[in-house]
Amino acid sequence: MKTVKTEDAVGMPLAHDLTQIIPGEYKGARFKKGHIVQEEDIPVMLSMGKQNLYVLELSDNDVHEDEAGRRIAAAAMGENLEMVQKGEGKVELKAAVRGILRVKKENLRKLIEDDEIMFASIHGNQLVDKDTVVAGTRVIPLYVKEEAVRRAESAGSVISVDPIRPMKVGIVTTGSEVYHGLIEDRFGEILRRKFADLGCEVIDQQFSDDDERMIAEKIHKVRDEGAELIAVTGGMSVDPDDRTPLGIRKAGADIVSYGAPVLPGAMFLMGYLDGTPVVGLPGCVMYAKISVFDLIVPRILAGETITRDAIKNLAEGGFCRGCRVCTYPQCEFGKE
Repeated sequence: MKTVKTEDAVGMPLAHDLTQIIPGEYKGARFKKGHIVQEEDIPVMLSMGKQNLYVLELSDNDVHEDEAGRRIAAAAMGENLEMVQKGEGKVELKAAVRGILRVKKENLRKLIEDDEIMFASIHGNQLVDKDTVVAGTRVIPLYVKEEAVRRAESAGSVISVDPIRPMKVGIVTTGSEVYHGLIEDRFGEILRRKFADLGCEVIDQQFSDDDERMIAEKIHKVRDEGAELIAVTGGMSVDPDDRTPLGIRKAGADIVSYGAPVLPGAMFLMGYLDGTPVVGLPGCVMYAKISVFDLIVPRILAGETITRDAIKNLAEGGFCRGCRVCTYPQCEFGKE
């Protein structure tokens, strides 16, 4: 940055905003930081009392914030994202489809290694709707060195969206009280609505007594009917008469995890029956606005094979506060 006479500043970028005050009419930045001084600007600047100006000294190695932000965003964005220029060097990335947001944390850390580079995203592994703004970037100074931009670009892809694919769903509802008609099933209706919100079709709902053999038979029945995802409800606690986990095992499913570090949703079961995902859903899914269902099922629809590590990683952020500050897209708390 250097000081020059205003008359000699043509073609040079301003190092700061120039505020103009017209009493009773106007007060604000007449010329913004980075503005390239034009010949016609000189009389206006002189009338503002600017006999001298602070301007930036640039070289061919300096990159303007707009170009830098655009290049960094382009390098960081993976599939199913769109870039939106916001002005003043700010660039946002928004989802081009409904799907699961993926963030490569190691690449993100490399991208922001230089203090002059800023990039921030929302949490990964969550369902985002089309047009949801998921990240933003900019550089801190008005101009940044070419080497800094190249280092950021070399971090590679940082963020992407995996689209969810609707699946055919089979529901197996367990519980002697429902099976024998002593009470009316409410879980099925709620699950149909939840799956419909994800674009899925429930092709059948089978009912079973609290008997692991019958539960296993019903699981095989809905799979044979074409279910690509099987949801089993009822009897998911550790009480002796809760036979659902035994029934899922009896069906031959490989159990990834019985139990999840999520509240509500700790009694969740994740398994696979010859490649078909089987989810054992605890009762909280029926009444909680956000539960383990919303954290796992959309990821299955995005084609992810749910591992034990994926379940364990839910511990950070897996406690629903039931408050009005939640930023999770599907949360109803805080919506008036």
